[in-house]
Amino acid sequence: GDKAFAQFLTDEIKEEKKIQKHKSLPKVSGGWELEVHGTEAQLVRKIAGEKITVTFNINNSIPPSAEEETQEEQKPDEQEPELTSTPNFVVEVVKDDTKQTLVLDCHYPEDEVGDEGEEESDIFTIREVSFQPTGESDWKDTNYTLNTDSLDWALYDHLMDFLADRGVDNTFADELIELSTALEHQEYIKFLEDLKSFVKCQ
Repeated sequence: GDKAFAQFLTDEIKEEKKIQKHKSLPKVSGGWELEVHGTEAQLVRKIAGEKITVTFNINNSIPPSAEEETQEEQKPDEQEPELTSTPNFVVEVVKDDTKQTLVLDCHYPEDEVGDEGEEESDIFTIREVSFQPTGESDWKDTNYTLNTDSLDWALYDHLMDFLADRGVDNTFADELIELSTALEHQEYIKFLEDLKSFVKCQ
């Protein structure tokens, strides 16, 4: 059984490498520095007295609906639809002279990805906003967190503009999907390779 499994994995790795769009990770325009730690990635940019950090994790970032359909409806010779990774991402804005970090929790709404018709709509939304003490890795539940569901539209628009002014806009969100998808695929191939070595290990 293990031999067949290892053979299957070898073929699978070949296939995945064939469809791999990016041999190296795509860049995000606008002078963002990328750091990757396993499945977590961070994009950092500094502008006039501010540091903006965007953090996302590729785990569980591929919407489930895409996978379910492919099993049932796929005809043997059909190309598998491309899986796209749309991770939640957290934007942290630190100003040099304050002790607080403004944290904006953003995500891609599931139903809106792929609606090309509406040019005006944003491809990501802000879900929560809070202040956290700068430099502390553990966020406190005791800090007030603003949920945007019931938020005044004008305030929400200002928050979106605030992000856009710092380079987090639709273009950025598009490039983040591209980067995350490439990263996810790279990690998937690595996982298959590790699994193959594990299975072969006597």
